[in-house]
Amino acid sequence: MAAPKNYGGRGELVLLCALLGALGKIGRGQIHYSVPEETDKGSFVGNISKDLGLESQELSKHGVRIVSRGRTQLFALNPRSGSLVTAGRIDREELCAQSARCFVNINILVEDEGKLWGIEVEITDINDNNPKFQVENLEVKINEIALPGTRYPLPEAVDPDVGLNSLQSYQLSPNNHFSLDVQTGDDGAVSPELVLERALDREEEAAHYLVLIAADGGEPRRSSTVHIRVTVLDTNDNAPVFAQPIYRVKVPENVPPGTRLLTVSASDPDEGTNGEVAYKFWKISEKQSPLFQLNENTGEISTAKSLDYEECAFYDMEIQAEDVGALLGRTKVLISVEDVNDNRPEVTITSLFSPVLENTLPGTVIAFLNVHDRDSGKNGQVVCYTRDNLPFQLEKSIDNYYRLVTWKYLDREKISMYNITVAASDLGTPPLSTEIHIALQVADINDNPPIFPHASYSAYIPENNPRGASIFSVTAHDHDSGSNAQVTYSLTKGSIMAVPLSSYVSINSDTGVLYALHSFDYEQIQDLQLLVTARDNGDPQLSSNVSLSLFILDQNDNAPEILYPMLPTDGSMGVELAPRSAEPGYLVTKVVAVDRDSGQNAWLSYRLLKASEPGLFTVGLHTGEVRTARALLDRDVLKQSLVMTVHDHGQPPLSATVTLTVAVADSIPDVLADLGSIRTLTNSEDSDLTLYLVVAVAVVSCIFLAFVIVLLSLRLWRWHKSRLLQASNGRLAGLPASGFVGMEGVQAFLQTYSHEVSLTSDSPRSHMIFPQPNYADMLISQDSCEKNDSLLASIDFHECRDEAAAVQQAPPNTDWRFSQAQRPGTSGSQNGDETGTWPNNQFDTEMLQAMILASASEAADGSSTLGGGAGTMGLSARYGPQFTLQHVPDYRQNVYIPGSNATLTNAAGKRDGKAPAGGNGNKKKSGKKEKK
Repeated sequence: MAAPKNYGGRGELVLLCALLGALGKIGRGQIHYSVPEETDKGSFVGNISKDLGLESQELSKHGVRIVSRGRTQLFALNPRSGSLVTAGRIDREELCAQSARCFVNINILVEDEGKLWGIEVEITDINDNNPKFQVENLEVKINEIALPGTRYPLPEAVDPDVGLNSLQSYQLSPNNHFSLDVQTGDDGAVSPELVLERALDREEEAAHYLVLIAADGGEPRRSSTVHIRVTVLDTNDNAPVFAQPIYRVKVPENVPPGTRLLTVSASDPDEGTNGEVAYKFWKISEKQSPLFQLNENTGEISTAKSLDYEECAFYDMEIQAEDVGALLGRTKVLISVEDVNDNRPEVTITSLFSPVLENTLPGTVIAFLNVHDRDSGKNGQVVCYTRDNLPFQLEKSIDNYYRLVTWKYLDREKISMYNITVAASDLGTPPLSTEIHIALQVADINDNPPIFPHASYSAYIPENNPRGASIFSVTAHDHDSGSNAQVTYSLTKGSIMAVPLSSYVSINSDTGVLYALHSFDYEQIQDLQLLVTARDNGDPQLSSNVSLSLFILDQNDNAPEILYPMLPTDGSMGVELAPRSAEPGYLVTKVVAVDRDSGQNAWLSYRLLKASEPGLFTVGLHTGEVRTARALLDRDVLKQSLVMTVHDHGQPPLSATVTLTVAVADSIPDVLADLGSIRTLTNSEDSDLTLYLVVAVAVVSCIFLAFVIVLLSLRLWRWHKSRLLQASNGRLAGLPASGFVGMEGVQAFLQTYSHEVSLTSDSPRSHMIFPQPNYADMLISQDSCEKNDSLLASIDFHECRDEAAAVQQAPPNTDWRFSQAQRPGTSGSQNGDETGTWPNNQFDTEMLQAMILASASEAADGSSTLGGGAGTMGLSARYGPQFTLQHVPDYRQNVYIPGSNATLTNAAGKRDGKAPAGGNGNKKKSGKKEKK
């Protein structure tokens, strides 16, 4: 009868174990505790926070947890007290069976430190199990002829406890025929035997009833009993005998159920039914009994269920052979189970730190892994490794734990997620392996600035664009993610012509689209140089720049502008002069125009749109030069009106028109005579003013002509007087060469002077411009005359009169015509060595008249050399002896055509390749004098 459990005195044992556990931290990071079995849930095991050097309430803060593998968690952490407690009932016998000492190993992980601590807890035994017989009733058959001293084995009791708590003694109930003898084996096992003390007599007593008591040595003491019925049999002389006292067999664990392991065999020399033997298990544990089956007749032992080396590697049992005469024979069977590599390694992720920053230092712990193989020997030796060439490696930690760490820097922009394959393979044959996959996310940091696809950009926009128009778009890419990849765009500060760039162009900070805030004008701004900045939203912010060249494209938005002839602001109209003696191709004037546009839009072409007399003038298509198309005739009217148009080559083309008035005349009197024909009276006031101006010019001209006549008369009178003196003295007096050439010079002067006339009409302030005469041309004619007709010879008055008549009949001097260099125009195109200006006021005219009067006074003085010598024209008396006509500037060389870089010729004779007409006339006169 089983004794009840008694836990008296257990408290003292618990305190003793806890005291021993507090001293358990020794070598290699191992902490040792002990706790009795069968303690209640939550019982104190050890002060883990103290042994780890942590505060009692900081276990959760530091990530302290139990990471040991197993089917059932036996222990737990109390976060409030910082102690290790039991997680439930612990049965030592279930964990360690008959082992003398029972240890349970667990591991404690401190996450923030990345450390593992090994904890060894010893489970101490208490007397919580009764010795137990496999049967409660046992029948023992003994032949009556058995001799005293014969021994009969009795069943053994099993006590799972160890030490003093295990089975210690057997007792047999008192009787007269039997005694109990206890045998101790080599392995320390205690076997009871029933010893026959007195001979039996079946006829006296056919059955005997005994009670066998098995007791342990624990406190309280526990025991159990088995009731034995001894049956006295008739005589059977021979007991069965086994062929081997011990049978041994090795079997792999993967044999299927029903596999025959071995066959035991016992022989009985008796005959008949006394020689028949039956086999049965005699001694076998409760766990082993369901695994094997025994054929009672053949003694064949086979497997009833699958064997598992990991559950039990060795089985020990006894087989009994019994004949009908109740004679027994026993043998021991030892079955060794061989390990087969039938278990794959198990890999458990104990802890995973994901995601991980891409700037994590090499050597950072990513995960803790536990590797276990239930096989033994080489079949249980596991090699753990990572596949692929990844920046991770496994490092061995304590026990079967590995750490997965980084061995180089990560880059999220290259790989944002790693699928890490961890493989574990045993060393069995064939080897078995297991793979697990760890998905590790790489967290982004702002380590990449925005990048533009190109180093610089160029954009083109036509001028006169609408305000707010989209002109270009830039895009920068950031390889980061999230807010680190959000790009905003901006323009760097700058200015153009003291105006900020922000007033011309703006950019959408989100899309990078640029908009024109201003309608551009190519004539003011041809290009803009912008610097676009792309900045991400990370911390710290990163940015990059790109240059953008914005070119303004020209549009044909400017019509040609006429620079020459300019339209006077006072309403007057300019007049160009063309001599009647002009030959075909004679350059009358040149229309100069410019276009503010550029390129093809500024290419200009000139055309004659309308002419008062078609076919008289032609216009250069690209030069704008107005030339005579044919020789001028007397029937050609004085006033010629030309309407010219200037076109550009833009799309659509723009144009400008100008009206030219060309006066066809050879001299000022001709112009004055026909002045009324070129007048245009806009109103009565303008007509009166023009009339006054014409009358004034006519009066001045008449006075000038009268002065010339008087001057000639004085000259002739002095010459006549000198002839009379020569006749009275009877000798010849040589006359000095005079710088004044008489009527011929005056006429040449008038011709040279009068052709430089510009008239304006239709204006209340019309005026005449008298350019200074070209003395150089006049002197050249005089010099040629002097070379061919010496003035030292005697001059007859009549001859001089004939010569005067010849002079009047000579053809007009053509030197008055404009050369190309003498055409009116703007300055800036002349050569640097030509100086002088147009005489354009009354003072210049009066100065010329004074010069002529001074020359006349010198001619009237008989002793005078007319200004100190030939070629001075009397100017040395006014300006000094060093001043000669060679110093008088030729103002006809200072006429320039706007837009032309050509250096114009000096005289019309040089341009046309002909000698001046006046010069030719003088040479003819000299020839007549020589003949006379």
